Parts: sequence; structure tokens; C-alpha cells
Amino acid sequence: MITKEMIDRINLLAKKSKQEGLNDEEKLEQQVLRGKYIEYIKGQVRHQLDSIEFVEDEHECKHEHHDCDHGCNCKKH
Repeated sequence: MITKEMIDRINLLAKKSKQEGLNDEEKLEQQVLRGKYIEYIKGQVRHQLDSIEFVEDEHECKHEHHDCDHGCNCKKH
């Protein structure tokens, strides 16, 4: 899990990196924190995608011919 403190630290290290640079220890810390953050976001996306349910269109075209002009959008024409 990513905490607010971790995000704050990521942002602080990013700002410091742009302004004055990071020492080797800070670079490693930044890399580790970013890796954890990316894995957390990937997990959130996976969870969202796994929870998607596909449903069939409620209106199926019942017309026997292929020149349907009833606006049914069945895409079978």
C-alpha cells in the first residue's frame, strides 16, 4: 500500500532532484519508492479491469432480413 507519506517523499525527492540533485542513497530510495508506487497503480488498474462486467445489448434485432431500418444498431446488416 502507498501512504501519503510515501507520496510526499516521492514528490520531495523529485523536487530536490530537479533543484540540486540527489546523492546515491536518495537516488536508490527514489527508485524503490517509484517502483512501489507503480506496482500499486498497476494493482489498482488490474482490480478495476477485473471488476468490469460485460452485458449484452438489451435490444437484439429480431428482424429476419438484413435491410433493417428500424434503428436497432444490431450491426448484423
